[in-house]
Amino acid sequence: MPLIPLRPLLEAAVKHGFGQGAFNVNAVAQAKAAIEVHEMFRSAAILQGADLANGFMGGRTDFMNATLEDKKAGAKNIANAVKRYGADSEIPIVLHLDHGRDFDSCAAAIEGGYTSVMIDGSSLPFKDNVELTREVVKYAHARGVSVEGELGVLAGVEDHVFSASSTYTNPLDAVEFFKKTGVDALAISYGTMHGASKGKDVKLRKEIPVAIRECMNHLGIFGALVSHGSSTVPKYIVDEINGLGGELSGTYGISIDELKAAIPCGISKINVDTDIRLAVTRNMKELFAKYPEKRTSASIGGIYELLEAKKNLFDPRVFLPPVMDTVMYGNVPDDDVAAIVDCVERGVKEVVGTLIVQFGSVGKAPLVEQVSLDEMAERYKKMEQ
Repeated sequence: MPLIPLRPLLEAAVKHGFGQGAFNVNAVAQAKAAIEVHEMFRSAAILQGADLANGFMGGRTDFMNATLEDKKAGAKNIANAVKRYGADSEIPIVLHLDHGRDFDSCAAAIEGGYTSVMIDGSSLPFKDNVELTREVVKYAHARGVSVEGELGVLAGVEDHVFSASSTYTNPLDAVEFFKKTGVDALAISYGTMHGASKGKDVKLRKEIPVAIRECMNHLGIFGALVSHGSSTVPKYIVDEINGLGGELSGTYGISIDELKAAIPCGISKINVDTDIRLAVTRNMKELFAKYPEKRTSASIGGIYELLEAKKNLFDPRVFLPPVMDTVMYGNVPDDDVAAIVDCVERGVKEVVGTLIVQFGSVGKAPLVEQVSLDEMAERYKKMEQ
């Protein structure tokens, strides 16, 4: 089926009380695997490409310096991959831009085929955040594309997003933000953190989404709440990476129990990236440990060299530049590259499958209305009248 905007999926999640995982993908193989595992569990899917990840998918291996043109190329590449593997799927699929830096990044993603975008104005003063978000909402909604904003600051590091400390979201500000921007979803700060070092035994401030949801219900305003920085950072995967020569330290995630408890408090969309990075990197390390002859492979030996040179890192984008044609377009020229693709796909399925079950979206795909972008554009138009 064609990709759908985010709004219908969020409406189903809010109405039926389940959590919907949103998973970042940075390669064609990751998109393929994420769709397949959602199909297996009959769950709708939200696949996310981060702003700078689009630069990587556009061929910019130093993605932190990605240009707008890099992002445009990458957005088309990831959208083409999602459409290729999702066109005949029985489940609804959303392609969502994560942490759009500015209006142009959001517009580039929409032009490339994204059906939902996030504009991150959380570092701006409230008034400026409202104005920027409202500008993106006006542009996106006219095209049937849903929009997520952010209010409050999460600590931690993820691509270009960095903050040394958190600022919790004020529930009253959140309600005002929904009213003034018309945004479909709002990422809030309530105790989660970006990255793999969230601290031990994090307790989420669940009273924050409760307060926002109660106010929204009282005023009759729709808006879904989003939990960013929600990776669980499985200890067993970290231990396996370090057992294979990795040098990861201080890695702690948000517990599954805390995330599950946040869902009935009003959290509908839960973003996960780090867990996938860890599982894929572990699988690649295992491959080279099991098959030493592949360390000197003409096609993938460069991946092994990067894994050995950067033992304290776990982002597959650091290690995959030797096979960028495979990353960007899904081409698999030989058996060695096929083995790397298998590492990627298994890592995605391990993490995503686990969290689909834990968050409660198993079997919920039929509850999500299949709405085209044109139909959604008409609905948005009527909402504004």
